[in-house]
Amino acid sequence: MNPRDLRLLLLAVLLFGGAWPIAKDALHDATPVWFAVSRAGLAALSAAFVLLALGRLRWPGRRDWPTVLAVGLLQLGTFFALSHLALAILPAGRIAVLANVTIYWLVPLSVLVLGEKVSALRWGAAGLGLAGAAVLMGPWAIDWSHEGVVLAHGMLVMAALAWSIAIVITRRLPPARPMVELLPFCFGTGTLLLVPLALLREPGGGIGLSAWPHAAFMGLIAAPIGTWSIIEAGRRLPSTVASVGFMLVPVLGVALGAVWLGEDVGWDVWLGGALVAGSVVLAVRG
Repeated sequence: MNPRDLRLLLLAVLLFGGAWPIAKDALHDATPVWFAVSRAGLAALSAAFVLLALGRLRWPGRRDWPTVLAVGLLQLGTFFALSHLALAILPAGRIAVLANVTIYWLVPLSVLVLGEKVSALRWGAAGLGLAGAAVLMGPWAIDWSHEGVVLAHGMLVMAALAWSIAIVITRRLPPARPMVELLPFCFGTGTLLLVPLALLREPGGGIGLSAWPHAAFMGLIAAPIGTWSIIEAGRRLPSTVASVGFMLVPVLGVALGAVWLGEDVGWDVWLGGALVAGSVVLAVRG
């Protein structure tokens, strides 16, 4: 494996691990879907501005559109919508776990659709990482009698599926141009999906003054840079390494949720974090 690809994965982990506590804090003065709109819309504008300044802003070619649509509609539009709606109900740490644990979808999809060969050691890494995610998620702590809580967990599982399908499509039908040049169109597509949903679900919603710094960081920095790095890492790294590495996002998200938002941290966080860390080591060595 190329060390550069692992560095891209680490960059994505740092940016997205911090994203959920920031977004959760923003919802004190913003509604979920409109905040998702700001995240996608600002990312589209910032990525377009940078590419325009560099003279690299061009309309996608024919081979680029499968990636633009897969990432825009699934990894950004659908994922942002489902995860931000769930964020209004659940703690940021739990969101970080369920939304980012793509391994329970990505590995089997890569084997079935892409015909990828997975070594025994990496299957073990996948199992160990999934065990860590299960511990971090703490299903024993879920109020199963609360319909909204159960629905929110289901939305997160579907969000992870949408993200995984987007990764498989970009690996099966890679774009002709560098991914960074497609980001404005990917985020623009996601924004077009999110705006009607926001108008329908939150007609009186929006983003308050105190939430705009959060939106600016998420839209101008975390979303474009993190999305570019995680897409590139997902395309270049083996599915087990990529998906297990993504699970460092919930570890960081849980930790920041505890430190910043005062969310509970118990034995499950320590054990789950250790299992995920061990799975990353196994995946890289395998």
